[in-house]
Amino acid sequence: MLTRKQHELLMFIHERMKESGIPPSFDEMKDALDLKSKSGIHRLITALEERGFIRRLPNRARAMEVVRLPDSMNPSLGGRKAKFEPSVIEGTLGRVAAPPPRPAAVSSAPSPDDSGRPVMVPVMGRIAAGTPIEAIQSHSHTIGVPPEMLGGGDHYALEVRGDSMIDAGIFDGDTVIIKKQDSAVTGEIVVALVDDQEATLKRLRRKGQSVALEAANPAYETRIFPQDRVKVQGRLVGLLRRY
Repeated sequence: MLTRKQHELLMFIHERMKESGIPPSFDEMKDALDLKSKSGIHRLITALEERGFIRRLPNRARAMEVVRLPDSMNPSLGGRKAKFEPSVIEGTLGRVAAPPPRPAAVSSAPSPDDSGRPVMVPVMGRIAAGTPIEAIQSHSHTIGVPPEMLGGGDHYALEVRGDSMIDAGIFDGDTVIIKKQDSAVTGEIVVALVDDQEATLKRLRRKGQSVALEAANPAYETRIFPQDRVKVQGRLVGLLRRY
């Protein structure tokens, strides 16, 4: 799933490599996409590399290769991605009405017959903790989540790609549990949708009429937007990790 500019750049690199066998320069890519600066090209290349479409070769100037092309592209969309709307399945899937009353003493040993059995939550795809991506795909499978990790309401899970939230303890390959909601308090980690196209996992900060999406890694800059360009799609409530 690529943005229009990401798709245009990928195809330009692919066609140039077929014609000459040499990757285009940053200036050629900038002119081809009608961008004002090379920094925009750098962000697009980084996004394509993170998503496995290209590979940059070390110790060689201008060296890259196209690893794969999009599996399918609907020409009627002109390469544009449909608006992200995570369609969390209604009913009991991912929903917890209220936590059960806690007994006076709780055994640490799990019991298959008690109310502590996992709640099945839909996995909706991948989310970027780095360069924003059009991350949310369709419901692919479900995972069991401990009920104490969930409150009331709808929840969904996302697989994390990228390292921009490592100082918050969120690493590439983790699975985050998100409570579906359209608002958040300053300082909360949220799934944020930028310009109805790109989703990312960041800490939300509000100041006046602006919204900042703050990384938890000094290598990434904080991105600031007018509040009408950012929509909250959910709030982080838990994290699962495999070792």
